[in-house]
Amino acid sequence: MVCVFTAYKINLNKSVVSILPNVKSAEKRVKVIEAKTLKNQMIKTNLKTVLKKYEAVVTSGNKDEIVPAYNLAIKKLDQAVSAGILHKNTAAHKKSQLTLKKNKVIA
Repeated sequence: MVCVFTAYKINLNKSVVSILPNVKSAEKRVKVIEAKTLKNQMIKTNLKTVLKKYEAVVTSGNKDEIVPAYNLAIKKLDQAVSAGILHKNTAAHKKSQLTLKKNKVIA
């Protein structure tokens, strides 16, 4: 069973079903939703990449690289909150965990 996220074709069990909006405003909403989904996906992917790079720096124990990586990770978390992708409490929890790891390496 394969589902493709577009409003035009959904492939379920090798049968193609066309789902087209009948109203012009609905067509626009489909386009807007697809654009927003793509933007949110890009922000999430970038955030995950930055967090993985931060974890790599922490595990390497390089004290010179940890502060810039930490600042970038905090910045990306704040951007995800402002974009509405993460809840502010979730971001605060992640920031706290990142800070604890940073302090453990620096100390």
